[in-house]
Amino acid sequence: RSFTILLAAGGSLAILLGALAFQYLGGLAPCQLCLWQRWPHAAAIAIGLLALLVTRGLPGRLLPLLGALAALTTAASGAFHVGVEQKWWEGLASCTAGSISGISTADLLNPDVNVGAVVRCDEIAWQMFGISMAGWNVILSALLALIWVAAYRRSVR
Repeated sequence: RSFTILLAAGGSLAILLGALAFQYLGGLAPCQLCLWQRWPHAAAIAIGLLALLVTRGLPGRLLPLLGALAALTTAASGAFHVGVEQKWWEGLASCTAGSISGISTADLLNPDVNVGAVVRCDEIAWQMFGISMAGWNVILSALLALIWVAAYRRSVR
């Protein structure tokens, strides 16, 4: 059980570190949907650490199910993001084409004001084998959910 929990939580840690490497080493700023996909991985890591500490009783047995829920949450968010990237449906107004909100015209024209660039959720910044980062998050997070379920099954034996 402990090894399975380490594998699942470690998988989320690897995905989160990979995302941070793309951001800080690769220069690929995340969009809003990318950021939302990170939070459940952070939760899965915390749940994994807690599950390794609390091994007895009902809480210890249910923590792997919470880890699976966190993995499924980021997979669902990633699936939504893939749909936005593929133009299957519209994304958030804050990160799709033509979105600039909360910035006055004066600020846009003032060179001393740093308004930053809007990172678009509907554009694929990087892909491997035709699968975007959001797509890889869906695939890997679904696998992590299965590992969490395996950890749960081991805890109820």
